Amino acid sequence: MTNAPAPGAMDALTDVAGIRVGHARRRGDGALTGTTVVLTAEGGAVAAVDVRGGGPGTRETDALDPRNLVQRVEAVVLTGGSAYGLEAASGVMAWLEDCGRGFRVGPDPSQVVPVVPAAALFDLGRGGDWRARPDAALGREAAEAAAREDVGAPVPQGNVGAGTGAVAGGMKGGVGTASLVLPSGATVAALAVLNAAGSAVDPATGVLYGQMYSQTYGHAYGQMAGQPYEGVAERPDPARHAAAQQRLAAAREESAKRSAASVRPPLNTTLAVVATDAALTRAQAQKLAGTAHDGLARAVRPVHLLNDGDTVFALATGDRPLVAEDVFGDTAVLLAAGALNEILAAGADVLTRAVVKAALAAETVDGPGGVFPSYRELYG
Repeated sequence: MTNAPAPGAMDALTDVAGIRVGHARRRGDGALTGTTVVLTAEGGAVAAVDVRGGGPGTRETDALDPRNLVQRVEAVVLTGGSAYGLEAASGVMAWLEDCGRGFRVGPDPSQVVPVVPAAALFDLGRGGDWRARPDAALGREAAEAAAREDVGAPVPQGNVGAGTGAVAGGMKGGVGTASLVLPSGATVAALAVLNAAGSAVDPATGVLYGQMYSQTYGHAYGQMAGQPYEGVAERPDPARHAAAQQRLAAAREESAKRSAASVRPPLNTTLAVVATDAALTRAQAQKLAGTAHDGLARAVRPVHLLNDGDTVFALATGDRPLVAEDVFGDTAVLLAAGALNEILAAGADVLTRAVVKAALAAETVDGPGGVFPSYRELYG
């Protein structure tokens, strides 16, 4: 046990034991898109979802309602391609069926129906070809990539998977991930795909909004002593900031000339998965998905717009009980509530950090679909 929350070994979603992440993407020949699969251990995890954006593209989210039948899911799909890209989930579903994984509906082990919740972000035309989008084959590729990963492996970030064509406020977005190990020993982690109609950057200073929050409430992230940390940044030099804003404006104008990436108003959607090894009920997992949106609101402004479909999934593997098994009655209820509150707060914090890391890991794209400069190129 630690005295304060601290990042896990990989500072990634895979710090939650049993969770694997796989990416697949298409780049070139008019394509700039991809799919990310979050794969659980066999037997699945308790899952929930909270959708806050006004333009979501989702699949099987109704199955996650705590009132409904299916209790656990084996995978969650985050994908580009807007509603078209939801086809990627079909490839993941087929792969799970081949593995005999899913909701058992008959006596034969092969008689399963995998329930694969999915959410899509808008990246159509950003590679130049409006029809270049994820399909079932790409979804299967991402699932297979996840299955090949070792438990606890690092997670590639930036222009990978669903973040391949992601853009936030004209700046290149991407995939980011972060984790915290709480004093209780529970792990909470997040993976975000930053793709917002709003911006992750304060236009007055050039500081990432998530870093501004960290500067005020840095203790919330449990920075480990002596280790480099992305959460706190000095304010960029005013001249550098002015040049970055001019460069970003010029990139937006150039993108508007090149292709359908210039859709107005911009259509986007930030997606996320928040996971914990705690034993949560489906209702508690749904609460985790909801409070995690607070972390997104700290890192992106404005957020949850009609042009976005911001969606957060929650996964609970159930490896760690909220309270000791020999605690009963009202004491158990109170202890469980306190433990859950720590997990809920951490869910928001790791999602903020995941968005910051997505912005910092992204790389500039200059192609037939537009010019999307990265934060690192703009600000060094």
